[in-house]
Amino acid sequence: MSSTELPSVPAANVLPKVAPVRVEEGERLRSVGLPGMTLTVRSRPPRREGLPPALYVHGLGGSSQNWSALIALLDGLVDSEALDLPGFGDSPPPDDGDYSVTGHARAVIRYLDAAERGPVHLFGNSLGGAVATRVAAVRPDLVRTLTLVSPALPEIFVQRGAVPTGLLALPGVAALFTRYTKGWTAEQRVLGVTALCYGDPGRVTPEGFRNAVEEMERRLRLPYFWDAMARSARGIVNAYTLGGQHSLWRQAERVLAPTLLVYGGRDQLVAFRMAQRAARAFRDSRLLTLPEAGHVAMMEYPDLVARSFRELLADSGELPEGASVRDSGAVQGGFESGGAGAGS
Repeated sequence: MSSTELPSVPAANVLPKVAPVRVEEGERLRSVGLPGMTLTVRSRPPRREGLPPALYVHGLGGSSQNWSALIALLDGLVDSEALDLPGFGDSPPPDDGDYSVTGHARAVIRYLDAAERGPVHLFGNSLGGAVATRVAAVRPDLVRTLTLVSPALPEIFVQRGAVPTGLLALPGVAALFTRYTKGWTAEQRVLGVTALCYGDPGRVTPEGFRNAVEEMERRLRLPYFWDAMARSARGIVNAYTLGGQHSLWRQAERVLAPTLLVYGGRDQLVAFRMAQRAARAFRDSRLLTLPEAGHVAMMEYPDLVARSFRELLADSGELPEGASVRDSGAVQGGFESGGAGAGS
């Protein structure tokens, strides 16, 4: 039994009464029961019928809320849904306690198979980028295009900012950190997260900061919060060590879907230098580099990511009839077409 397959407390026994998850205007939440798990799905009713489906997968410690700004900008272009991975957002822990990258990918695949929404335009950020890569590699029938924002793909020399995530994966560290930070306020925790994840924390609006604090307070009341964090961090570390056909880089090479890669020049968690390697690994890739962005470009510069996604659809013949590639403004970063021929 691997470290990501340790038994956990059944979800039914750990669900406390906490404040409801925030829902932006025009969004709705629903709960979907699947074998071994229950997932919360955030959606925005499409502006018109017949739009192609899209699915968004968040990163470690995140939730479907991380995609709200981008989803709003893509309204009228795709029919958007965003998942809360098991143990995150408003989704309870999985019954088997499997927080590995493969386990999270299994959750995405089970949802798509059950909903019969595939193939979808699949988005992933950080951990969600690794998950989306695995889904696209093993189930190409479920993916139309792939958009990865700072995907957590294996690095030999990890960023200094990613070291705490690696340490969190060690047994007992989560408990130690919980005790050490017991006196920290939700405001202090959110300040730390934004400083780590944003290229410029000043881009967070006062309202956005208040909402983040509210969500942090909610999460800290969940008794499984740190367990889900630690086990998912362990899952990332384990995925980095896999070789052969299960290597994430090998699976990236197997992805058939047209792929948009988004990297931030100020990312403290995923090295900017990995952008060119990723562009070479994915056979049909486009690379968007945003020098001022950090780890969550879809939250920092959603208009630029939306614009590049429209260009991806136009290039790959997936742009819906009547949609314009110019609807989201001009891209103010570097945009290249790549794949195996991309230069370094």
